[in-house]
Amino acid sequence: MADFMKILQQAQQMQGRLQQMQEELASRTVTGSAGGGMVSVEADGTGKVRRVKIDPSVASDVEMLEDLVLVAVGDAQQKAADLAREETGKLTGGLNLPFKLPF
Repeated sequence: MADFMKILQQAQQMQGRLQQMQEELASRTVTGSAGGGMVSVEADGTGKVRRVKIDPSVASDVEMLEDLVLVAVGDAQQKAADLAREETGKLTGGLNLPFKLPF
């Protein structure tokens, strides 16, 4: 029974560390860009877009602007996912878990 209690305690500690990591990721910023920086997107570490910056020179070509925004958002989200994976690796000691964490 002591082993079960120890496992339960470890699970609770892990849950607390996951919550702390989630809060830390939300406070971090990543930047994605496209078109040599003509479009940039800032997102938090969870991938939530916070800001979009567009160089006025690309505003006249709507089709190109749409493509650049799409690429910049994808770049920011990929960087956020990489950051989350890196932080999760620190928490799990580099273990590849067979399931997706809730963020």
